[in-house]
Amino acid sequence: MSRGAGGEPWRERGLHARVVNSLGQDFVDGRYAAGDILNLDRISETFAVSRSVIREALRVLQSLGMVEPRQRLGTQVLPRDSWDLMNPHIIVWRGRGAEYFTQMRELLELRLGIEPVAARLSARMMTAGQRAAVVKAAEAMVGADLARDGRAFLEADIDFHALILTGSGNAVIGHFAATVEALLRTRVEERRFTITEYTPASAHRHNELAQALAAGDEDAAYRWAYATIEATLGEFGQQSGTRAQ
Repeated sequence: MSRGAGGEPWRERGLHARVVNSLGQDFVDGRYAAGDILNLDRISETFAVSRSVIREALRVLQSLGMVEPRQRLGTQVLPRDSWDLMNPHIIVWRGRGAEYFTQMRELLELRLGIEPVAARLSARMMTAGQRAAVVKAAEAMVGADLARDGRAFLEADIDFHALILTGSGNAVIGHFAATVEALLRTRVEERRFTITEYTPASAHRHNELAQALAAGDEDAAYRWAYATIEATLGEFGQQSGTRAQ
């Protein structure tokens, strides 16, 4: 399995990456409003970089739907409904700020529609090696829960869901794995990164799902995948309510 596809946005080092990450986070955090025209001279001065570095960073942000050059105006900040909200970079930026729980709810609701179908397909399409790998990932989650190792639980969880999405035999569903990994990695800055009272039941559901996949039981795989995501959605709903109080 891949590591860190969504762990750090724009992970290349250097000035260009620093500008992309900082401006992207600023847009997400509302430091610029939709419709604002960016002052490139001011940005260049703030980051102590050349205009060419700024332009290169803005091209990246344009590819994410966050800004757009306007003739005779300059580079304009676009509204949120223009952003590529499933891009791993934007997921990480949103996950670092006030939108953490909102994003979790939105993407868990989306996953509720995708992953049970992926699990049904994977029960039919997975190779023997993929079935063994998903069982191993589930066992690692159970072991990490018992050892109270949040990092190990997270890494096994990422592997587990990537295997289901890519094992479906559907290239479009498989592409969603990078989005899910980025979402899961936003937990490192939240209580969910640690082992909680929810973790034993979560590990159990993942293990039941793995057994259904290993057995090629499509109906059981669908049910356990739905139950797994639905329970997580409920847990985050409870936590977001507590946070708001």
